[in-house]
Amino acid sequence: MSNPYFKFKQFTVYHDQCAMKVGIDGVLLGAWTEILATDENILDIGTGSGLIALMLAQRSNAQIDAIDIDEGAFKQSVFNISLSKWKDRINVYHNSLQAFCNKSTDKYDLIVSNPPYFISSLKAPEKSRSTARHTDSLSHEDLLESSIKILKKTGRICLILPVDEGMQSVKYAESLNLFCNKMVIVHPKPSSIAKRILLEFGFNNQDTLTSKIEIETEQRHIYSTEFSALLKDFYLKL
Repeated sequence: MSNPYFKFKQFTVYHDQCAMKVGIDGVLLGAWTEILATDENILDIGTGSGLIALMLAQRSNAQIDAIDIDEGAFKQSVFNISLSKWKDRINVYHNSLQAFCNKSTDKYDLIVSNPPYFISSLKAPEKSRSTARHTDSLSHEDLLESSIKILKKTGRICLILPVDEGMQSVKYAESLNLFCNKMVIVHPKPSSIAKRILLEFGFNNQDTLTSKIEIETEQRHIYSTEFSALLKDFYLKL
């Protein structure tokens, strides 16, 4: 049986009741996303275990709202956040993004999401895991369309996606007058094909700042210098 929790330097995340466990995608997004001193409120879409909300709380003084459509994930994130030193700054809602947007009167400085990303592949047998992994309940188009309704004009949206889906989202975002300001291509190793892409969107039409990051060196389980620097405030062994 796998460990039911993942311990970070300043908080612990239990993920035994979540369809999707703590993984590289979430920690990359939580550590990479830029937080400005002027950011007052943040929304984490599809919070799962609450990992990204907790990472952003550690890195900021902002008020954070987190939502998830899955009941198990909602309950687990509430529990994890209740154990943290930032519990007074994080609110969790059991809701879909679409329903949340219809009710919300707030506008956000920053919206983050590690969203479902498998568009057409074999579904997982467990309904909660399938919901977490597949775009049926929240397509990437829906994610962007809903997010801009509650995003401040100076706000940003940060996502992590597979490369192909990420580039499709960049193209679709432009049809919404939302532009990719930053793009980081994520390689598992220097010699590996890129598997993920980190994206920051905003309403300002400017040149995209493009870079890349490698998670490990060619030696297995040895993190790259860039990845280590990004995660040094979180991972216990860095």
